[in-house]
Amino acid sequence: MRQSFAWWAFTLANPDLDPVAFLRSARQIGIDGVEMLPDELWPVAGEAGIEQVTITGHDIEVGFNDRSNHAALGDRVSERISSAAANSIPMVIVFSGNRGNVADAEGISACVDGLGPLAERAADAGVTLILELLNSKVDHPDYHCDHSAWGFEVARRVGHPGLRVLFDCYHMQVMEGDLLATMKADLDLIGHIHTAGVPGRRDLDDRQEVNWPGIAGFLGHRGYQGWVGHEFMPRGEPLAALAQAHSLFAEDPR
Repeated sequence: MRQSFAWWAFTLANPDLDPVAFLRSARQIGIDGVEMLPDELWPVAGEAGIEQVTITGHDIEVGFNDRSNHAALGDRVSERISSAAANSIPMVIVFSGNRGNVADAEGISACVDGLGPLAERAADAGVTLILELLNSKVDHPDYHCDHSAWGFEVARRVGHPGLRVLFDCYHMQVMEGDLLATMKADLDLIGHIHTAGVPGRRDLDDRQEVNWPGIAGFLGHRGYQGWVGHEFMPRGEPLAALAQAHSLFAEDPR
């Protein structure tokens, strides 16, 4: 499995660090990619010899569950698809948006109608859109795509490899648990996986409740070929925390 880390999470406490030095150190640990790197730092990834894995397509709160957003979001996401393709970035993250007064059935239907054409456009450009699952209990109040069944239904109905689900283990543990069974049932619809300890969104250590060796072993046995991205905020030294997380997913159990 290829492993990446979310730039914002590991640099939040130290925004003035040297980007090239940090990325090179991450690469030496064995990390293959970086996610959500600010646009102005894109040239830095190449200098450090590390791949860019994801960029965000639009704001979290305003999403495809509201049809009145489709025209503007379509233009924005299309631009991000083009940028991703031009810079060999394989995935663009998209969001349902906040629930508001939109019913579940209508929100799913609207996402299908809005994301379907963009999925085809993304695939033609060699890019995959990934619809992120987020929790509405702690971090993103009112977010609509807050259960795995919701996101998988959108991906299933779009029915195109240009759209997959970003399965964030932290967010889904907060909302519903049962991570292994959920991933097993719909692994073919998962395009990317995020990690973070629960509760607190901290290190993947013994101070949280998710069985990360079990998650890693399951993915290895199933031959998962995608990326695993670490999106937690380290308690201590960021590179040490990243190395510890990397070690959990570094061995092939097959």
